[in-house]
Amino acid sequence: MPQPRYRILPSRILSGRHQRGVAPLSRCHNGADTPTLRSSNRVLAAVRSRPVFSARGSRSDAELMQFCNLSEGQRFVLLKSRISHSLSPIHRKRYGKNNVILSDIRKPPDSVFYSGPFIYSDILDYKNLREIVVNNRITWLIHYSALLSAVGEANVPLARAVNITGLHNILDIAAEHGLRLFVPSTIGAFGPTSPRNPTPDLCVQRPRTIYGVSKVHAELMGEYYHYRYGLDFRCLRYPGIISADSQPGGGTTDYAVQIFHDAIKTGRFTCNLKPDTRLPMMYIDDCLKATLEVMEAPASSLTMRTYNINAMSFTPEELAEEVQKHMPELEVNYDVDAVRQAIADSWPMNFDDSNARKDWGWKHDFDMAELVTTMLNYLNSGRLAFQAN
Repeated sequence: MPQPRYRILPSRILSGRHQRGVAPLSRCHNGADTPTLRSSNRVLAAVRSRPVFSARGSRSDAELMQFCNLSEGQRFVLLKSRISHSLSPIHRKRYGKNNVILSDIRKPPDSVFYSGPFIYSDILDYKNLREIVVNNRITWLIHYSALLSAVGEANVPLARAVNITGLHNILDIAAEHGLRLFVPSTIGAFGPTSPRNPTPDLCVQRPRTIYGVSKVHAELMGEYYHYRYGLDFRCLRYPGIISADSQPGGGTTDYAVQIFHDAIKTGRFTCNLKPDTRLPMMYIDDCLKATLEVMEAPASSLTMRTYNINAMSFTPEELAEEVQKHMPELEVNYDVDAVRQAIADSWPMNFDDSNARKDWGWKHDFDMAELVTTMLNYLNSGRLAFQAN
């Protein structure tokens, strides 16, 4: 009888029969050893032949399914954020409603809560997270839990716990159970000594916020776990994300969402950044598209673990002028918040995302003019529907 082979795992996740520092590979019921990092068969037939990362080398998903006699389908857990609320309908349409589980420490809006499976999770409770993964046969973790830039500066201890300790829990669980892991990063992962226009994928980072520090930590830890333990870790550095589906949530770029709400509700907008503060931005649909594309990209096409993505770059003044083309009566004032302005001044003005475009074909759909038209149409339609009711 062949002896079981072993893989090294992080010491903190070794418990019970794994006390000696190694964890035996699980076995398929045909008796064969499972590859170190297993991947269930993808739903879309077009990507079934794509290679996936394995410590044994690249195998197609179809070969893995035959090798391990795996059942069809993948199961996802999306961990907390307004973006995950937007991402879940797309995943559910593609992979099946019951195969995508949203989770958070608090109940989401009814529209989200009743749209499909939802489960309580606490990112700081390792046992709770492990139970979710095991009980629901999870194959993908999509980890959005984090305190954003301005909120994090107001509560550094909590940001350190959620953004760093929570990440460690997710990394260890993903490595322990052979999951695939997506963690977003941000423009906030760069600092004042980084090249700002454009900012490449690889350069000096050294951010000045706990949010940015925690995201650099996530990028490096994910890359380390990939090379050390074979974890299929994928990460995108998001620019400022603009969405009509949610209210601003404490980020430095949230002025670019607030302006649309205020323009429609009151006709007046006060910006907390200087009018000439240039930052990279993206409409939510492009963000979701990029996230799906990098998750589904063949492992062989990825030349790095973390990629910049970009769509446009503008200032508050430029955005206000574009909104005023539709709403000439909009009154715009500036009341600069020193903390947020200092953060914005340390961030990239524009992202170089040429590696994402070259490696896995990233291409954005929305420019600033289309973004403004889409946001105003969406929010106006919702306002009219509310008045009608």
